[in-house]
Amino acid sequence: MVIRSSLMPFLRLAVALLCSAVALSAQNLPVGTALPVALGSSLNTKSAKPGQKIEGKLMQEVMLSGTKLRSGSHVTGHVVSVSRPGTSGARIVLQFDQLQDDRQTIPLHAGARAVASSQSVFSAGLPVDTNSTDEGSQSWVTKQVGGEYVFRGRGYVSSDQGKVGTWSGSGVWGKLPEVDDCPAGDNSNPQQALWIFSTTACGAYGFEHTKLEQTGLTPPLGQIVLSSPKDIDLRGGSGWLLMVVASSPGAAN
Repeated sequence: MVIRSSLMPFLRLAVALLCSAVALSAQNLPVGTALPVALGSSLNTKSAKPGQKIEGKLMQEVMLSGTKLRSGSHVTGHVVSVSRPGTSGARIVLQFDQLQDDRQTIPLHAGARAVASSQSVFSAGLPVDTNSTDEGSQSWVTKQVGGEYVFRGRGYVSSDQGKVGTWSGSGVWGKLPEVDDCPAGDNSNPQQALWIFSTTACGAYGFEHTKLEQTGLTPPLGQIVLSSPKDIDLRGGSGWLLMVVASSPGAAN
């Protein structure tokens, strides 16, 4: 069979993309990679059960060496255990297992650096100045979960420490430092995908009485624990800033 020379560049590109997808799906994502996810399913400690599936989607494109994870990629996990509301309070343990887009399926082992209620996610998408609604959204100033400000018209994210990230029409980008109980992100990638989160976001935001008791970023790795003296209600649309952790000696570093 003779292949026309004009088709060769396209065939080479197709082979390169296929090899990249196979290589990525065959190994873990780089440790420290941030994955901004919105849950599509709701969870409540009064009704949740161990083994129950949880689903969400990637809210911003994630750039990796030689490839990328597409915004909208499907993320799944499950409930590990649940403690109903009672004298000792409520507790739910979650684990994320897999990320999938139209090209690949990747085993996922990640902790949660920060968790935001659906109301906090909604608020982060509004301008801080109500008069700004008369302007195009590309010019708004918005407030990230964790307190930093996005100056969309100027293309940067600011804190009391100065400029800490950038903004483009496709999302918010920045480097994640070590903060409190949250380790630093992937040091080889200064442009982590943050969506509605600040670079210093760490813990639970916007949930009444609920705290992120265990991030899963330290042992036991991947085990995310939320606790509250009352019922825990995780509504669809809540935001999760996940971070990939090592799951085995073969995990990428």
